[in-house]
Amino acid sequence: MTLPAFIAPPRRIPFPLRLGLWIAKRASGEDTLVARLLTWYPRAAIGAGVMEALVAHDVGRVDERMLKLVRMTVSSVTDCPFCVGFNGRDWQKHLTDDELAVVQGRRDAADVATLDAAERLAIEYARVLSATPVAVPRDMADRLNAHFTEREIVVLATTVAQVGYWARVAQGLGCPGLG
Repeated sequence: MTLPAFIAPPRRIPFPLRLGLWIAKRASGEDTLVARLLTWYPRAAIGAGVMEALVAHDVGRVDERMLKLVRMTVSSVTDCPFCVGFNGRDWQKHLTDDELAVVQGRRDAADVATLDAAERLAIEYARVLSATPVAVPRDMADRLNAHFTEREIVVLATTVAQVGYWARVAQGLGCPGLG
């Protein structure tokens, strides 16, 4: 049995925020509880909406598959049921069972031949940035610069931070997983 969130959404949501929720549902295919809960504080709802509108898509080597690897890694590391459900949708289109085991931390990326060096590094980077405290080793910065452009590194870092944001908000409000 899924427990309810810590709070209920407001009974009356102002029209501009309802419009934003409608747009978010059309874009994501999900009517998410966490988005409705944010409407208690309109500035948070608007800020989260703007952040989602600017979500990264294919940028150079950081393609849809790599972004899926990163998002699913952060979802797993933060142990966020909402994030795992949301970011794990359609994972079979992008990942093998062995790659899924890697992002879930059940298998070493070095043992999965279908992951290239850049993908392994992106997964490792996602894990490092999701740890507390965040401590990026200097050699990782050097390896990132060897594999990615400056823009791609920013996309990776902000993607990790974005999923981390949702993990903390969803868990902080007690939002259950999807489904």
